[in-house]
Amino acid sequence: MADLTAPRDDLDLPVRLGPRPPRRVVSLVPSLTEAVAVTAPGLLVGATDWCSHPGDLPVTRIGGTKNPDVRRVLALAPDLVLANDEENRRPDLDALRAAGVPVWVTDIRTLDDAFRSLDRLLTAACGLPRPAWLSEAEAAWASVGSGDTRARPDGPRAVVPIWRRPWMVLGRDTFAGDLLRRLGLRLVHADHPERYPAIPLPELIACRPELVVLPDEPYRFTAEDGPESFPDLPAALVSGRHLTWYGPSLVTAPAVLRQALEHPLRPGRADGA
Repeated sequence: MADLTAPRDDLDLPVRLGPRPPRRVVSLVPSLTEAVAVTAPGLLVGATDWCSHPGDLPVTRIGGTKNPDVRRVLALAPDLVLANDEENRRPDLDALRAAGVPVWVTDIRTLDDAFRSLDRLLTAACGLPRPAWLSEAEAAWASVGSGDTRARPDGPRAVVPIWRRPWMVLGRDTFAGDLLRRLGLRLVHADHPERYPAIPLPELIACRPELVVLPDEPYRFTAEDGPESFPDLPAALVSGRHLTWYGPSLVTAPAVLRQALEHPLRPGRADGA
């Protein structure tokens, strides 16, 4: 029989929490690690090797987002494990559930999704007060414009690689794409059938974009690695954390991203001049 009283995560799955708020939380998602650590220091007992913020987080590392050590997670006796439908593998999450651990899964495709999901995760799942930084992030993005995420018709046409060898770009229905649209860009591949399509470099150039946006994660694009493949285009080097993470970084993301987009490296230059 379905548990109608249990809170449900972003996948509408019931999460059977204990009678008291969680006191031992393991996060399998860097964004969520930062969100919980900033909101309630000491609540986290485990995080992935990729959870880099806060930089001095004193927790047990349990492997990567795609290959967590399930036995190490279980050894931490967590009251709750935090995961993401895109970043984590379902077999790992199923193994944790089978061992009796509550797992809360987020599913975030837009900025509005992020605000709703973070509010529910922190308050309903973790039993915490709504943090001030979440309201500050909402205010910061409200200053960008309305919630209408349609690209401005006069915005630059942009390709946004996230990987090379092979080249992969932002396609449809992505959190990062939603942020860039709000900042005025028209993503060339926004209507592609795939969310992260692999597209050969000659085809990317043949699309005749006006700007290439190069984040430093998941692939670490730099001034020396990436722009040379688009020699006739301005290249905006952006912070991957501010473009792809949903958490406290959202407070400063509008200003950080806008600064990078407004001051790209010019074709043939490595100093942005």
